[in-house]
Amino acid sequence: MNPQRATSATNNDAGHSRGSSDIPLSVYDLTVAYHRKPVLWDVGFDIPVGALVGVVGPNGAGKSTLLKAVMDLIPRASGRIQVFGKSYQHNRRRVGYVPQRETVDWDFPVDALDVVTMGLYSEIGWCFPIRKKHRDIAQDALNRVGIGDLAHRQISQLSGGQQQRTFLARALVQDA
Repeated sequence: MNPQRATSATNNDAGHSRGSSDIPLSVYDLTVAYHRKPVLWDVGFDIPVGALVGVVGPNGAGKSTLLKAVMDLIPRASGRIQVFGKSYQHNRRRVGYVPQRETVDWDFPVDALDVVTMGLYSEIGWCFPIRKKHRDIAQDALNRVGIGDLAHRQISQLSGGQQQRTFLARALVQDA
């Protein structure tokens, strides 16, 4: 992996200061190292409300490393992450994440609607029954990602893209 350096991804012309409570994501001076070798350094950017952002680059450029560091899934050598002006740890429930690949037992007998409903367990709890309103929320999320008609299809019977949409719907219901 080649070390990558990035600067501000947005020009905040609305007059908001970095890290303010109306900026969904602010990254300050982020450095990530593997075995003491920096792979990303001095990364900083704001993502404003409503922005559609793509993280692009060649294989090994650090795209996944950046996202994992922002999500606190890997340690940072330095830097600070803020979600709506507060630490990531404080606002982690407001963030949804859909990895490139899910580690899933594809043969487990669960349909797309069940997978999306699993995103509601922080609200429902593991010991409480799933109610109609929860299934309606999950169905709405599947509709929003364009696969509502596949709600009752077993996850293993979906295409790779349909599986990704299912996991995106699960992230959407987490109230991120």
